Amino acid sequence: MSACVPTRTSDSPHTERVHPPHSPPRAPHRRFRVAGADVSASIAVFLIALPLSLGIALATGAPLQAGLVAAAVGGLVAGRLGGSPLQVSGPAAGLTVVTADLIHRYGWRTTCAITVLAGLVQLGLGCLRVARSALAVSPAIVHGMLAGIGVTIAVAQMHIVLGGSPQSAVLDNLRSLPAQLADLHPAAVAVSALTLILLLLWPRLPGRTGRLLRRVPAALVAVTGATATAVFAGLTQPRVELPSWSSHALAGLPEGPVLGLVAAVLTVTLVCSVQSLLGAVAVDKLIAARPGLTAQVSRSDLDRELLGQGATNVVSGALGGLPVAGVAVRSAANVQAGAVSRNSTMLHGVLVVVAALLMVPVLELIPLASLAALVMAVGIQMVSLHHIRTVTRHREVPVYAITTLGVVFLGVLEGVTLGIAVAVAVSMHRLARTRITHDEKEGVHHVHVRGQLTFLAVPRLSRALHHVPHGSCVVVELDGSFMDHAAYETLQDWQRTHTAQGGSVELTGRRAATGTDADTGTSPGSGSGSEGVVPASSTVQTVAPVDGTADSPLAGCRCRPWTPWRNHQCDAPPPAAPHGGSAAEDRAGPPTDPSGAEPDGRTGAVLPQVAESAVASGPARSAVASARTEPTGRVEQVEQADTTDTTGPGERTESIGATSAAAATGSGPSGRQLVRGISAFQRNTAPLVRGELARLAREGQQPSQLFLTCADSRLVTSMITSSGPGDLFVVRNVGNLVPPPGEESGDDSVAAAIEYAVDVLKVRSITVCGHSGCGAMQALFDAEPGGVQTPLKRWLRHGLPSLERMADPGRPWARLAGRAAADAVEQLCLTNVVEQLDHLRAYASVSRALRAGELELHGMYFHVGEAQAYLLSEAGDGRGEVFDHVGVADLSA
Repeated sequence: MSACVPTRTSDSPHTERVHPPHSPPRAPHRRFRVAGADVSASIAVFLIALPLSLGIALATGAPLQAGLVAAAVGGLVAGRLGGSPLQVSGPAAGLTVVTADLIHRYGWRTTCAITVLAGLVQLGLGCLRVARSALAVSPAIVHGMLAGIGVTIAVAQMHIVLGGSPQSAVLDNLRSLPAQLADLHPAAVAVSALTLILLLLWPRLPGRTGRLLRRVPAALVAVTGATATAVFAGLTQPRVELPSWSSHALAGLPEGPVLGLVAAVLTVTLVCSVQSLLGAVAVDKLIAARPGLTAQVSRSDLDRELLGQGATNVVSGALGGLPVAGVAVRSAANVQAGAVSRNSTMLHGVLVVVAALLMVPVLELIPLASLAALVMAVGIQMVSLHHIRTVTRHREVPVYAITTLGVVFLGVLEGVTLGIAVAVAVSMHRLARTRITHDEKEGVHHVHVRGQLTFLAVPRLSRALHHVPHGSCVVVELDGSFMDHAAYETLQDWQRTHTAQGGSVELTGRRAATGTDADTGTSPGSGSGSEGVVPASSTVQTVAPVDGTADSPLAGCRCRPWTPWRNHQCDAPPPAAPHGGSAAEDRAGPPTDPSGAEPDGRTGAVLPQVAESAVASGPARSAVASARTEPTGRVEQVEQADTTDTTGPGERTESIGATSAAAATGSGPSGRQLVRGISAFQRNTAPLVRGELARLAREGQQPSQLFLTCADSRLVTSMITSSGPGDLFVVRNVGNLVPPPGEESGDDSVAAAIEYAVDVLKVRSITVCGHSGCGAMQALFDAEPGGVQTPLKRWLRHGLPSLERMADPGRPWARLAGRAAADAVEQLCLTNVVEQLDHLRAYASVSRALRAGELELHGMYFHVGEAQAYLLSEAGDGRGEVFDHVGVADLSA
């Protein structure tokens, strides 16, 4: 019985649950419930957000209450409307310099109006669904912008730490810093130093007690400790002053030059949007690193996140709050504290509101020097050594440095504009820069082309090729991803001339087209003597007229590299029987062409007989001869034909699939197809992957994933996961089943593969992949109790828990996003994936790795007919597991 067959749609005793007749469907009973993990996470985020919000408000020169307003609105509005459930929004350090400049130029009420207008622009951009366009900004520009803002914050807050007052410009702060150092205020310095010491040492407390204490945020400990010390020591210094809420300033009509206001709105929009969207992507990565959380929290919807941030800025600005953006520190704390839904973000906003109303006397005890030290530390951390190493590795230091200096000395918008200009210039330079070298090793000339091969490099390419002696062996290494038409024609013309003069050419580094052209369906060399650009690591070959010319039975056949595993059949008519032979004679044996050719058993095309004069007398000829005399059924060794040149200039020919054509005479159709496929691999694919496979052979396999799927022949794991050699450790069986561990007479092969993958190979994820039209699930669904226990029935007993899970009325059914299961068998396929994931968690090695955070599990469903993949996620609304559609747009996130 086939492992997987098309799904049957006939009636089945297992039907979907229906409502009683003549009654409307019962609405699900929805009750607001908050998980305990969300409550604890909201408290942790609140304890971080409270001092940081006050510190950022202090750094911008805004009313301190504005920081609390922005934190509360960010938690409530962005938490409810945003597209990233676990991202926490509020006043961000990245907006400090922008906001401080706006307050200095236009005043506080106009700054609030600019925040409202920026929020409206964000709403418009969200409606236009351009959120992903923000991710096109080079990371070097973003990191440079944050570094410049961090430097500006640190320099400004240094004055408050020393007991003075900062200036509005960075250069002014740098000039006045020596005078400030000469006039220190001991109380402010002492409080600031204590704050910095607690910030530095608290995360490094050792031992079990330290692990417990580190659950309290370091920022809260630092500010609380400095405040308590200042109060008990009776230090006299400026403290937090929160005016009455009745005198709180709200947004007013914007006043100032129109162009300046427009630039200000665009600046706030740019910084808020980019920081929030990049933060949402970073939160997705943090969620993916937490085992089990991926199934409960959906991926970020960036367009919805942009809409949520826009609405938040409109509300925050209207209520007299600071501009709001996603904050990395709070978001990371939210995920690490165990939050499982957006309720934690919203609860943190509620706690900020409560603190702003009821904790004013306590907040007014905080010294300003302590808050300044906290914000200065945040600014210093924004200059990340990790980011500097990353941009250095990717050769983007000029972009990073120019952006940073531009933000520090000119402003955020000017610095980002300079960074974009430098990034574009660097990209154009890389595109136009091509290095071409020529050297000789052991009589073989190597022409190495590094970079993109465009018309700009044609003169240098021609000069390098001109230095190659006539009749020599040449290897042209193309180390780039693009070749334009001018470069292609130059290389092709030289190649044709060089081979006509007795030389040989080998192209490596990229796969060039031969035979059938991808655009025209004709052979580049047909009819003109041109061989075209040959595949990598293959010698130039002259093909017989069976390559698609007008006289060939294969004319018009447009085979592609993927067609062999598709069982592609060229629709060419079978050749007529020679000498008036009958159809019976055709079936009885292969017809013989007067030229000695024999038919291709798969396509009906005529393959050229291997001409003995075309193959040197040696290993290749011996291989062909032995293949012809091998008895049917024996496995033949497939070799590449020896290409020793024994012909004169212009007479070089090669057999096409010499060994496979010869071996086909001694085996059946399946054997011919196997040999032909292996021969095609040896000729076309092996030269391309030989280097990578050699590396894997030396280093051993180091896969990152265990992929457990069905044995169905239609599931090509490397294709649907875009993976290559060494990426996946694949286990295939009938029905993608995972027998529960410890079961009597269980299957140890699957258990052994799981143990080996987790404990020895240290894979980071395990994916269970089901698919549509699964014959195993159909057989399981239709199986009758009793009867003869065949091996298939004994194996399918491991799928019985999936049947029971689907029949359990207390369990919500797994479903596909956007539609219900097509029938009961598809429902069983989905349920089976969920059930096998539960079986996986019961394995000791898997459970241990999950607890250590070293492994994550994924459920996947592949619809064969639609060529559509779905990944298992958790709806979070109590309605069960959902397989979410994976689209092309998701790949850029």
